[in-house]
Amino acid sequence: MSRADAVAVVLWIGATLYAIFGGADFGAGLWSLLAGGGERGRRPRALIDWAIGPVWEANHVWLIFVLVVLWTGFSSAFESIFSTLFIPLCLAALGIVLRGSGFAFQHSARRASGRALAATIFGLASVLTPFFMGTVVGAIAGGRVPVGNAAGDPVTSWLNPLSLVIGALFVATCAYLSAVFLVSDARRARAPDLERYFGTRALVSAIVTGALAAAGLVVLRSDARFVFDGLKGDALPLVILSIVCGSAVLVLLRRNARRGARVLAAGAVACVIWAWGVAQHPYLLPQKLTIAAAAAPSATLTSLLVVFVVAVLVVLPSLGLLFTLVQRNLVRETSTPAVQLHDEPGADTLRR
Repeated sequence: MSRADAVAVVLWIGATLYAIFGGADFGAGLWSLLAGGGERGRRPRALIDWAIGPVWEANHVWLIFVLVVLWTGFSSAFESIFSTLFIPLCLAALGIVLRGSGFAFQHSARRASGRALAATIFGLASVLTPFFMGTVVGAIAGGRVPVGNAAGDPVTSWLNPLSLVIGALFVATCAYLSAVFLVSDARRARAPDLERYFGTRALVSAIVTGALAAAGLVVLRSDARFVFDGLKGDALPLVILSIVCGSAVLVLLRRNARRGARVLAAGAVACVIWAWGVAQHPYLLPQKLTIAAAAAPSATLTSLLVVFVVAVLVVLPSLGLLFTLVQRNLVRETSTPAVQLHDEPGADTLRR
């Protein structure tokens, strides 16, 4: 493996971690938006706030990591992507900012109307951000990002059937991941009714995600034949493994067996991301820019690999410790739910 390929692997690792952990957080915002008002939405929203509160900002470290590696290791690809796709990327960045503001102000605003508005902004931004990120991926996979500064069409590059389907697929995948994760968080909170509540939503979102993935393959076949051929070629084992992992999650949820569901759901998403990478290899921009052609000088690539090793030794243990403390309820803010999750009146409402 060349140093350029090794840095591309590092890039894909960062993208995978952000898709899984950041995606689960975006999905939580969607479920918060759809929880409803009054008593019906109070307890699901309380569980969501309790589950993601200590860790949700930490997940953006992977987005920053991906941007730095892409900018430093493959600057020509970075320039091409960000200049052609500046509209969806700016909208996604705006969504991240609004999402953070909404999450903060929904707890600190003095008036109920202000808290409700902030909660709505948090939910909508949690949907729009992954959607626009998905349109960026669709534009890249579809070969609509030519090499050069603003060389592609700033509108049609991401407003097309493939990008829109993949944008919707990103939203559905976030909802699926989040619902599976929240099932485990409900068990941690000892709220069996919320386990059932999010278990049902995990099943529904899994079906929707599968349908959108199938639609995406149909559009890929006509709109991005190079990537489609790669998916049924070298990347086929990863596609099959993703289907197996996703099916196993459905079986576990149907049998109310929660152990292992999170790992399998994350594995299904990770396999899709790596299948995409394998399918378009050796290109960063399919049929336009190879990894080797876009790579920075050898000294820069070596420095990036050294930094990655340092990050593995420093950042991963730190994040691992944070997630472990949260999952064991050892972080002060997570020792008890912000709102009593065991209220029977709320449980009755959830069953309707």
